[in-house]
Amino acid sequence: MKRITVLGCPMDVASMGDTVETIRSSIAKGHFTQHVVVNVAKLVNMRDDPQLKESVHSCDIINIDGMGVVLGARFLGHSVPERVAGVDLFHELLKMSEANQYSVFLLGARDEVVSTATNNVLALYPRLKVAGYHHGYFWDDEAALVEKVRASGAQLLFVAITSPKKENFINRWRDQLGVDFVMGVGGTFDVVAGKVKRAPKWMQQYGLEWLYRVIQEPSRMWKRYLSTNLKFAALLAKEKIKPLADRK
Repeated sequence: MKRITVLGCPMDVASMGDTVETIRSSIAKGHFTQHVVVNVAKLVNMRDDPQLKESVHSCDIINIDGMGVVLGARFLGHSVPERVAGVDLFHELLKMSEANQYSVFLLGARDEVVSTATNNVLALYPRLKVAGYHHGYFWDDEAALVEKVRASGAQLLFVAITSPKKENFINRWRDQLGVDFVMGVGGTFDVVAGKVKRAPKWMQQYGLEWLYRVIQEPSRMWKRYLSTNLKFAALLAKEKIKPLADRK
């Protein structure tokens, strides 16, 4: 996979198929892979959060999730054919795991959400090996949770916790988790459990999932997206004119 840098963040230009095959090959060889997806909010927040920046930069695969980042990268002259959305990659990796008999562990969300998500996952992929699952409220004893994941024998770990907690947790414990692959999946379990609706396909294609979330939760989301989107646009503009300024 080709790696580029956008606003100081390394990221991989890859199709969904390339990403899944790279992960499958790495697991087959017993190589550990730390994965992350980046969107507009994460790129903006990384600039003021050194720990989050370190956690993202430490990853072996950095996929472009948000369509805003795809468009921003293209604006800066990079060739990015498509995005690799985290929720879609989650499902593709479950399919791949079922086909190859790899075991998975689901970590995060509330207890009733992760249990429902696990049941729904097994309904979709009946031959999938689920080594275990656990809610995301374990901060009083992280070491015990890490040991539970290790003891489960899971090969893939999906962490559905908000950013930057999930990125920092994964980076902090990567060497003790005992898995071959770990990925943060944010609010994916809420979607899989049927608690949250995903944006229609046409909104996904045009990079408007953020708008759909604002419509769903206006009081909580509008300030967040307005702030990060404006900052991202300003950073892109500054980066675009930088080569022109350097010539003077």
